[in-house]
Amino acid sequence: MRFLTDVWWRLVRFGFRLLYNELAFTYDLVSWVVSLGAWRCWQQSVIQFLPPPDDGPLLEVAHGTGNLHIDLKQAGYQVIGLDYSPYMGHITYRKLRRRGLALQLCRGRGQQLPFATGIFSSIVCTFPTSFVFEESTLNEFHRVLTHEGYALLVLSGVFVGGGPFKAFFTWLYRVTGQGASEEAAKEVLSAFQDSPFDKVDTHIVDCPHSQAYVIVLRKT
Repeated sequence: MRFLTDVWWRLVRFGFRLLYNELAFTYDLVSWVVSLGAWRCWQQSVIQFLPPPDDGPLLEVAHGTGNLHIDLKQAGYQVIGLDYSPYMGHITYRKLRRRGLALQLCRGRGQQLPFATGIFSSIVCTFPTSFVFEESTLNEFHRVLTHEGYALLVLSGVFVGGGPFKAFFTWLYRVTGQGASEEAAKEVLSAFQDSPFDKVDTHIVDCPHSQAYVIVLRKT
């Protein structure tokens, strides 16, 4: 049984890696399916907690296929996008080109941001992998933010209501490596207690048949 479990999780991790790389072109469809269509609402839930665009440039870490990146640019933000996957970068690049939007993308890791100290008013990161909990990542977020800057994270979406249909999609969403229960979404707050940020707030945003959990890390 343990052998089968190990094989299963190796396959899941392999599939998860493909989803962010060679199969990145399927990411939007997979995300829409496993979220029952709520994915874009979960992504956009972070926007209401951002400072106004004229406060300064914004950094989006792990921009993925660029949908939120486009939202931010169209809302008037001067936003720079960073992602480690070249496949995600190519997809976002093409989307920005088609819309005639400024191309400000780079490839890099959250643990070692290629930016000067204190230049971003905010950082946005939606549905990141485990790198966001690493000490080096949080230190880098803190370093590149201006005084009184914000790091805003959407770690998970949680389905509300019951029934076998919702239970199945909750399981399916967790298989992608990003789903969480309400209790787990709250427990991750402990990972930020020893971070360099002075204040940690959590907000719940209602979406269709679900809720998004937004964490705001404040540098004060």
